[in-house]
Parts: sequence; C-alpha cells; structure tokens
Amino acid sequence: MTKKMHDTPMLDQLESGPWPSFVTGLKRLAKDKDMMVDLLGQLEYSYKTRLGYWKGGTASVIGYGGGVIPRFSEVADRFPESKEFHTLRIMPPPGMHYNTDILRKFCDIWEKHGSGLIALHGQSGDIMFQGCTTEKVQEAFDEINELGFDMGGAGPSVRTSMSCVGHARCEHSCYDEGRAHRSVLNNFTDDLHRPALPYKFKFKYSGCANDCMNSIQRSDMAIIGTWRDDIQVKQDEVKKFVKAKGRKYVIDNVVTRCPTQCLSLNDDDTLAIDNRNCVKCMHCINVMTKALSPGKDRGATILVGGKRTLKIGDLMGTVIVPFMKLESDEDFEKLVELGRNIIDFWAENGLEHERCGEMIERIGLANFLEGIGLDIDPAMLANPRTNPFIRMDDWDDEAAKWKARKTG
Repeated sequence: MTKKMHDTPMLDQLESGPWPSFVTGLKRLAKDKDMMVDLLGQLEYSYKTRLGYWKGGTASVIGYGGGVIPRFSEVADRFPESKEFHTLRIMPPPGMHYNTDILRKFCDIWEKHGSGLIALHGQSGDIMFQGCTTEKVQEAFDEINELGFDMGGAGPSVRTSMSCVGHARCEHSCYDEGRAHRSVLNNFTDDLHRPALPYKFKFKYSGCANDCMNSIQRSDMAIIGTWRDDIQVKQDEVKKFVKAKGRKYVIDNVVTRCPTQCLSLNDDDTLAIDNRNCVKCMHCINVMTKALSPGKDRGATILVGGKRTLKIGDLMGTVIVPFMKLESDEDFEKLVELGRNIIDFWAENGLEHERCGEMIERIGLANFLEGIGLDIDPAMLANPRTNPFIRMDDWDDEAAKWKARKTG
C-alpha cells in the first residue's frame, strides 16, 4: 500500500488541457511507488515556491567515472521518499533499434530497482532511467549491463552518440550511419566512462542533410550524409507529379524554394537542375521523393563546433571536411582518426568548461585546422550560401594568396 497522495492543484491543472500530460504518467506510477508520490509532492512545492530543490552529489557504479546523474533533494524532510532521485544514462543501439523483448526487460528492471520512469531519449541519445536511490544504482546497472547495454557519458567526457535509422530504412541515406556510430564510439569508450576533458563532446550521425539527429546544431562533431555528383532524376515521375499537383504547385513549392535557384520547370513538364549550384539542402528531394533522389557518389560532410548556449551562445557546426567517402574499413578508420585528432587538440588547448566550438571561436578556425593537420579549403563553410550570385572580380588575387600559403 503506497502512502497517501499529496494535494497537487497546480499539477492537476496541467492535465486539463487538450494534450496528454506528463503529470498523468507520474500519477500512474505513483499508484505503486512511494518515491513517485513524494516526487509529485516536491514538484508541486517547487511550482508553488518557484524554486528548484535538487542538488548534485556523488553516485556511480564500480569502474565508471560518469554515467549516473546524481540528484539529492534539499527538501527531504518534507518528501523523504524522493530524497534521492538519480538518473542512469544508458547508451542506445545505433539507429535506435530495439525489439519488444528488450523494451519489456528494461521496464521490468526499472520497476524492480527504480521509479519506473524511462525517457527515450535524451539530447545525446541516452536512454534515461530516471529515479533511483544510491543503494539501487549498482544493482540496476548490473542487470541492464547483462542485456548488453553500457552506461552513457556524464560530466566532462565523450557523450553517448545518436544516429538516424538511415541505411536500415531510409532511401535518402548516403552512408552507413550505424557502422560509423559503432566504429567511433568503440574507439572512445574510455573517454566516455572516465571524464577527463575540458567539457562534454558529442558525436552525431545523420544520413543526409535533413539531419534528423539535429547534428549540426547539437553536436561537437557532426557527420552528415551528402553526395558530390548530380541529383538522380526520373523525368517520368516528375511529369506524373506535375500532372497530379499542377505546374503552379511545383513552381511555388519546389522551384522557387530552392535556396540557390538551381531548379527550373521546362515547358514539357520535365525538371532542369543546375547541379553546380546545388547545395544539397534536400528540399526538392523531400517534396518529390519518387522523382528525385541523392546522387550515386555518396559520402559525408564533417562539421565541428555545434552546441547549445553556454559561454558564447548557440553555435552551428562549421564544415572542416567537405566530402569524405565512408565505405571501406580504411574510410572508417580515417573518421576515427579525425575524431581522435580533434579531441586531443581540444583537450590540450580548451579551457575548463569550454566546448570545442567555443575554443575554435577563441583561437580561430585557421589555428584549429593547423592544429589537427587539415589543409584549409575554400569549401569550409559555417553555413551554405543562399545567394546564387557571387562577386568574382577579386578571385584571382585570393586564389594566388591561398596557393602561396598552401605551397609554403
């Protein structure tokens, strides 16, 4: 028999809207868990006082420096059952592939050792097992580990990665995201378990520029699928699309929305593409999926420095490798080596609590590229151009300067 529920008038209001509320889920768990009863009480108290009452501390499992997010309550005298509410971060499989048997076992383990509250997934892709006492942390992890899952990162370390479903189910995929994910993370396991970096470092893998993993804006090293030949066009499918939607729809929703104006609709309802000006934004392919698809010469663009707000505000990733093939064992080894060079340089030159992108902003991109051994390339961009018109009257002078720098 669980303890009596606290009065929660403010939380109750959150259940009155048209959308499902997290409060309903917490109340369902509270029917069997005293921890969740007091959690709801503490949350109501926080809403009433407009203050948060969680503080950090130390909680871990044997042999690991990170992975557990400790949360201790500052109002434990009022809500003793939720005085400890730790979170275990567990690494997901690449592409977020689970079967129902594994998911049921996760639920059974967490109902046995924790609160029953699971979040799929955190911003770094972690499976978030939320609500556990210090006493139960090790037991819960041991059972999860027996299923073949390892603990994710926390603190100043390499964090858990995310990869899209990509190669498994998506026709837009330009490289094997799952293989890239595992190849890199298997080589950074020690950096993930034992925090020893200036701050956190995230890898993310998206198979195309749709970037379903939010890689460009949320990861320190983003691997984004792309191609370097022409978009594949099935003109018969283009004509069918135009016939079904009408020329006005195609012009308004495909042609004029191309950021570099490289599309045009011919009089015979075929599509002309100026591939030299294409920036691989995926918009036309997304709208005309049967008619258009990425080119055949596929690979990935590597960007570095994306992050959310910290010291200098949000940053998008900057291109440091315009195109990299990711097919052979050697290709994936090069990707791992690049990641290692970036992390080693950042670990040596980054300030405490400074993300890699913030270090690049502080020391300059040229110094960063020199430090990791990459030649400067004109295609290294912070964002794709949106104007097809470019001044070329000073290109010869700039090209001569760039060639002089490159040849020493």
